[in-house]
Amino acid sequence: MYQLKFDEKRCLACPDGACLVQCQYLKYEADSARKEMVKIFRGEDSPVLQDCVTCYACEEYCKRGNHPFYLINERREDKGILTAPRAITRQWIHIGEPKGKYELGRIGKIALSFGFMPQLKEITKGRLFEDVMPSYFFGQEFFCNVVYIHFANTDVFKERLPMVIENIHKLGVEEVVFLHDECYAAFTSLAPAYGMEVPFKSVHYFEYLYNRLTALKDLIRPLNVKVVYQRPCSNRLCGDSHLFVQKIMDRIGATLVQRTYQDETALCCGSIFRAMYGYDLMADVQGRNLEDMAKSGAEYCIFNCHGCMNALSPLVAARGMTPLHLIDLCRMAIGEKPEGGR
Repeated sequence: MYQLKFDEKRCLACPDGACLVQCQYLKYEADSARKEMVKIFRGEDSPVLQDCVTCYACEEYCKRGNHPFYLINERREDKGILTAPRAITRQWIHIGEPKGKYELGRIGKIALSFGFMPQLKEITKGRLFEDVMPSYFFGQEFFCNVVYIHFANTDVFKERLPMVIENIHKLGVEEVVFLHDECYAAFTSLAPAYGMEVPFKSVHYFEYLYNRLTALKDLIRPLNVKVVYQRPCSNRLCGDSHLFVQKIMDRIGATLVQRTYQDETALCCGSIFRAMYGYDLMADVQGRNLEDMAKSGAEYCIFNCHGCMNALSPLVAARGMTPLHLIDLCRMAIGEKPEGGR
C-alpha cells in the first residue's frame, strides 16, 4: 500500500504553524499548532483529529509542502475516527466504485476529463472547447476518488487511483485537461504525495480557459460586470490554479469584487458540513458567506464546482445575484449565450 511522504522535521522547524493558525474553523497559536501536528505524526491523540471539518485549506496554508490534511486523514483512519455516519460513507464509496461502464469521445493526444460528473459535459460547448472536443472520457473508471478524504478514508483512493492512472494511460493521451479541482489535484498533489507516478501531463481547466481566451481575444467584448467567486474546498488541494481566476476576470472585463471571504480566507459552500457535522455549522458558514457576497454589490456569483453551485444557487439568487459557472461567464464574453447566461 502507498505511504504518505511526510517529514516531521519540517513541522518542527516551521516558523508559523500556518496550517492550523490560519484555519478558519479551529483556533491555534503557532507553538501549539506545531506541537499538535507533531503529535499527530507520531500517532498520539490530538483535538485536531476530532475537530477538523475537512475544509482542505491547511494543504494550501502549509508552504513547506508537508501535506498536513493528508496526515490528519491518515491518523483519523488509523484510529477509526469517523467524520460521517457509516451509512453515508458506505453510500459514497459505492457510488464511485468502478463497474466497467464508461463513456469515451474520439480520444486524441489531448483529452478532457469529466470524472464522474455528467454536468461537466453539458457546459464544455462552443468556441472555447472546439480545439479539443470531442476528445473526452467519463465514468467511474476515470473517477479520481479524492472525495473520500472528506470521510477520513484514504484506503479507497490509494486502491483506486493507481487503476485510474492506468486507465487514462491506456487511452494513449499525452495531456489531460481536468474539469474538476479534485480530479486535477489527484494527479498533481495526492499522487506525488503518495509516490504514485503519473505518465501524462495534467492541466487545470482554469489554465486551459485562460489560454483559449487569449487565443480568441479578438472575439472578447468586455462584460463590465461585478462578480464574486465561490471558491470550493477542493481548490485548496491545487492552489496554483487559483491564480488564474483573477487573470481570467481581467481578460474578459469582469470585476472580481474584493470581500472578506475570498482567496485564502474563502469559506466552504457548507454542503458537506450538513451531511457530516449537522445543520448549525452549515448555517453559520453559509450565513456569513452569503452576507459577505450580498454586501459586495456583485451582479453575479461565479462557481467552479457544481456541488457549490447546487448548494448556493437559490440562496445567492434570493439575494439578487445571478449564479453562473465560470465557463458560462467566459462564453458570454466571446458572444455566446449559454443556458443561464444573460
